[in-house]
Amino acid sequence: MNSLLPIAHCPLTIPYLRKKSRDMMKTSALLFDLNGTMINDMAYHIKAWYQILNDLKAGLNWEQVKSQMYGKNSELLDRVFGREHFTDEQVKEISMDKERRYQQAYKPHLRLIEGLPEFLQKASGKGIGLAIGSAAIPFNIDFVLDNLSIRHYFRAIVSADDVTVSKPDPETYLRAAALLKADAPSCIVFEDAPKGVEAAFNAGMRCVVLTTLHEKDEFSHYSNVISFISDYTDPSLVSLL
Repeated sequence: MNSLLPIAHCPLTIPYLRKKSRDMMKTSALLFDLNGTMINDMAYHIKAWYQILNDLKAGLNWEQVKSQMYGKNSELLDRVFGREHFTDEQVKEISMDKERRYQQAYKPHLRLIEGLPEFLQKASGKGIGLAIGSAAIPFNIDFVLDNLSIRHYFRAIVSADDVTVSKPDPETYLRAAALLKADAPSCIVFEDAPKGVEAAFNAGMRCVVLTTLHEKDEFSHYSNVISFISDYTDPSLVSLL
């Protein structure tokens, strides 16, 4: 990961879109969350966490686990059990156990959301910078990029290991934009979760929402959402490139 200015001093931390019309701005970069946004895999993550958290006596139902599906694995464990409930070594072991369960269950179904291969190719062909900004660890990002042979499309990858605080903090998307040398208002973020949309808002970026896990009304208070899509064949995406 290239060295960057501390986020508090990053030149991209500007007020949201300032006076520009968000619909008229030229798109210079597309920033993608990964899970639930590029691949429709969130049910497999929820199942893996549901099993592990309840093995650890968390006593959570499915909807309660679903509500925790954002941020780093370590942050999720802190929210559920309290800070320092586990040692750093235990957190790593729990995290890797969860990811191995997820990958084993999901790998037979691994594929990009419909229309995304063509969308990536078209955006890349037009010289638009592409990046991934995910709370996933590199182990999971590599699982997707290498098994689907799409790593070559992305000029920047920001993982859980590259940020101090995960979404809804804007650091993930600000770092991705900085690596692409793109200013925030010219970036469009693709997300599937409210906390991810909030991270985009906090970064001053427009957002397209994939309705793979959450309903539209769960995003009603985010003014940076410019479109809701179920997949990448949606005709509204044509105007973004």
